[in-house]
Amino acid sequence: MRDPRVPSSVRLGGTDKRQLLQALRKRQVRLNQAAEALFEDRRFTPMSRRRVIEVAALSVADLGFAEGATHDQLTARALASGLVECPLELGPHLRLQFLDQAEGSVGFPATRHRAPPGSITIISAPLDDSDDTPKGFYLRRMDGVLWLRGYRSHAGYVWCPDDILIYARD
Repeated sequence: MRDPRVPSSVRLGGTDKRQLLQALRKRQVRLNQAAEALFEDRRFTPMSRRRVIEVAALSVADLGFAEGATHDQLTARALASGLVECPLELGPHLRLQFLDQAEGSVGFPATRHRAPPGSITIISAPLDDSDDTPKGFYLRRMDGVLWLRGYRSHAGYVWCPDDILIYARD
């Protein structure tokens, strides 16, 4: 279920990690342990230059994978369609600019080892190949609370056809 309110462009840059965290706290956005680990990672370095990135929110099925697909399969298809992986910092900036995300938990059972219903995953290049390192961010609204969450996955993880992903337009 795609949320039509997802912005088509995101402003980013011009803030460091500390400022991003302060802005998230001010908006009462919660982070999980994996998101905090991404912020603490020295390889996550927000851009100093401000810019606007055009984005596309697509389901795995929209990318042509009715049975699901891995990150590599999805990214290859996205590249062929003129889309690219997002900078890692797009996740926090999108969360700050997308405060009216639809509720995702009402009527849905809890999920484990898959994207929660109503969540939106920002596809970015992983910091490394370790299964223990969070791969990126996803956005969620659960019980009225906005979240910026990090996620972990292995290379063979198959995304479900209805999972919503954000790519940048090339």
